[in-house]
Amino acid sequence: MATSPTKEVFIQGITRDGKTFRPSDWAERLAGVMSPFRPGGAKAGSHLSYSPWCFPTTLGGVKCVVVNRALRDYDVMAWDFCLNFARDNDLQTIEACLLPDPSKA
Repeated sequence: MATSPTKEVFIQGITRDGKTFRPSDWAERLAGVMSPFRPGGAKAGSHLSYSPWCFPTTLGGVKCVVVNRALRDYDVMAWDFCLNFARDNDLQTIEACLLPDPSKA
């Protein structure tokens, strides 16, 4: 099986027919559910921050959830949950690599 050079899958808050996905806080909700899935596993208080493997962001004015492939290696069911969420809600996904923001360096 060939491996993909991309590190992340971006789940965009736009359906395949171009409509904005609702509710407006969907990205924060999905990332919140995934907060226990993190390097070293869930610890006390880990529900208070997003996992580095699954977090919300906005790109080009579109709400997104970035899901890192490390999540798949850690827990394939959690990975499948995220991708099935996108598929079940007809959301657009893009395989890409998130680059650091030079303005925050």
